[in-house]
This record gives sequence, structure tokens and C-alpha cells, in this order.
Amino acid sequence: SSGIDAEYGKQWYQRRVRAFNIPLVILEDVPGFLPGTQQEYGGIIKHGAKLLYALAEATVPKITIITRKAYGGAYVVMNSKHIRADVNYAWPSAEIAVMGSKGAVSIICRGDPDLEEREKEYVEVFANPFPTAKKGFVDDVIMPSDTRKRLCNDLKWLRNKVQKNPTKKHGNIPL
Repeated sequence: SSGIDAEYGKQWYQRRVRAFNIPLVILEDVPGFLPGTQQEYGGIIKHGAKLLYALAEATVPKITIITRKAYGGAYVVMNSKHIRADVNYAWPSAEIAVMGSKGAVSIICRGDPDLEEREKEYVEVFANPFPTAKKGFVDDVIMPSDTRKRLCNDLKWLRNKVQKNPTKKHGNIPL
């Protein structure tokens, strides 16, 4: 889970990488933002928004590989297609969803006597990368052993990437 300190570090890193035009390669395993009032009072929303801004504003090549979990808003913030990532891959073991299957099933199937069976059905239908790939939010589902080859090919393809952000005096980073 991403907490305040993690969000600050990620945001700092993203801005430094962009300053020197270094491609961003993100290996994603994020079960969501760390819940709790301490995180909320500490500004998790503000720090998450800064990371979202930094990634969305980046014009360097951006590639994401979802290795395991990618849940909720943390999935969107971590360089998804929704914020202009160039290439997104997922391993077959990836789970891309609003929340974990156990939590989702406990809400959707409240009162069902066979929650374990419903959770298996949920995982089979939703908690895998294929529905997300079908919608175009993941470019391909790849085997872990193919990751290096795909990354090298994509970095060559994106080597001369030119992307312009909208014309403006400066951005409006959430402070």
C-alpha cells in the first residue's frame, strides 16, 4: 500500500527523471492507498495528487508492467493509460480491479452463504488482466519471461518520443 512517505518519494523521483529525460519504467504491484485516519490527516490525497500530476505531466517514454495487484485509485495514479502512459503490460497473474476480490465479494454478495465460491467466480471473471486488456487499458498480457525483450523493443520504439503538453505559462501542481 502506498502511504504518505512513499507518495512523496515517488513524486520526487518522477520529477528528477523527467528533468534529465530518462524513460520511466514502472513495475506495478499496488494494492491501493494505505487506509486510515492518520494517512488522511497526513495528506495522502494531496501527496497522491502530486504523484498523479507528475506522471501525467511527464513527456518522457512511460512504460508500465503490472506484475501482481493494481487496485483502485492507486492503479490509476501509477502510470495507467488513463494518464497517458505509452505502453502498459500485465502479467497473467495480475489482478486489476477496484478492490481485492475478498472485499468486493463481501459487498456484492452480502448475505450469500457460499462466499468462497462467489470469490472464485469473481476472480475468474474480473480479478485478472484480460477484461482490462479487452477494454484497451492494457496493451498486452505478457509472460514474465518476455518482459525484458518487450521493454527493450519499446524503449527503442520510444527513443525519439516527442510529446507536447498543452500550451500554458506553467502547470497547476496541487500544493
